[in-house]
Amino acid sequence: MARPGHARSRPSLEEDEDEEAEDPVDAMILRTGCAAQHRELQECMAARQDWRHCQPQVRAFGECMARRQRTEEPRQA
Repeated sequence: MARPGHARSRPSLEEDEDEEAEDPVDAMILRTGCAAQHRELQECMAARQDWRHCQPQVRAFGECMARRQRTEEPRQA
């Protein structure tokens, strides 16, 4: 079974108090504009426990990230 929280270890008591602080991976995904697709994928993964059963969500998230990457390329050139 996959570990929760993007494979992060269990927080200490002090870190647990900061649980409301934003996860850096979640913050990065929010900046991409693909948070809704990522959330749907995470919900499917939590329910089904197998990414193969979540292919529509995997594709939707991947397509969103690809669109984001295409729009970023001209800025970096």
